[in-house]
Amino acid sequence: MEIILRQAIENLGHPGDVVTVKNGYARNFLLPRGFAYEATPGNLKRIAAERGRLEAAENERRETASELAKRLEEVQLTFSARVGEEGKLFGSVTSADIAEQLAAQGFTVERRLIDLHEPIKALGVYRVPVRLHADVKPEIRVWVIKQ
Repeated sequence: MEIILRQAIENLGHPGDVVTVKNGYARNFLLPRGFAYEATPGNLKRIAAERGRLEAAENERRETASELAKRLEEVQLTFSARVGEEGKLFGSVTSADIAEQLAAQGFTVERRLIDLHEPIKALGVYRVPVRLHADVKPEIRVWVIKQ
C-alpha cells in the first residue's frame, strides 16, 4: 500500500515522502495514529499544499529534541545494587528504572524511548541511547556500582 508520511518515522522516511508499506502496517498503525495519509490523487494535492507547514513543524520538533539532547548528554545516572560473586547483579537495571531516575532529575522521557536492548545485569559504566527524534539520539551515561 502506498502512503504519504505526515511526520518523520525512523527507517521509513520524512514528511511528504510517498512510501510503500505492508497493508497491515498502514491500516493498523500509521493511518489510525495520523502518521500518514493513503496515497490518493486528492491526498497528493493536499500534502503538496501542506508540505511547508509539515516541514516547519518537523523542524520545530527536531530543534526541541536537540535542545533536550544537549541537556541529556550531560546526565549521569548511578544505580547501586547488590552483587553476587562474579559481579553479576541480583536483579537488573531496566529502561523503566532509567526513566524513573531521569524523571527524578526533571527530564520527562518515556521508557519506550530508552533504547536498552536488554536489561543491565553487571557492574560497570554503560552508554544508553535515547530516541528523542528520528534524527536525534543522545546517549546518557549509566553507572552501576556495588551497594
